[in-house]
Amino acid sequence: MAIAAQNRLSDAFVGDLGRIRSNWGWVVGFGVVQIVVGIVAVCFAFDATIASVLTLGIVLLIAAGAQMAAAIWAKDWGGFFLFVGLGILFAAAGFVMLVKPVVAAESPTLLFATFCLVGGAFRIVVALVEPIPSRSWVILNGAITILLGLAILARWPETGLWVLGMFVGIDLIFNGATWSAIAISVRRRLAWATHQ
Repeated sequence: MAIAAQNRLSDAFVGDLGRIRSNWGWVVGFGVVQIVVGIVAVCFAFDATIASVLTLGIVLLIAAGAQMAAAIWAKDWGGFFLFVGLGILFAAAGFVMLVKPVVAAESPTLLFATFCLVGGAFRIVVALVEPIPSRSWVILNGAITILLGLAILARWPETGLWVLGMFVGIDLIFNGATWSAIAISVRRRLAWATHQ
């Protein structure tokens, strides 16, 4: 039975790969568009930061509406005030992000810097305490993450004006490169497999 399930999963995976192969040009094009947009976001990091904050503000307002609707539909439920409270919180945060996007960009940057410091320290401690493979790479990763957090904190709140846009751009570049590489790799591997 397990072999039959594995064969069905394998057939589904090969089918998905076949669809990627047949549309590989579109997937590569999608990746290239993301790379170009990412480069633009890195070059115009301030504008990308403001766009990110405004987008998050809109999403929070939509979430506030959903929370309020859920509270109204479940008004007899014990969590009614929790839903209303979250809806008010989401609405207030979204409103502030739309009205004061520059100021709103500073808080997530400070939070991100704190995550870098704590996350980097955690990686180093785990690598020193636990017998994990590639320990030196984990320690190096932790050290670089801590340095990144310190660099952001050293210039905060000014870094709040460009860090989010820069990171969104970098993420888009790597995501686009990943999609393009996957499409090209799948095309090559399936082409090689069909010639065998």
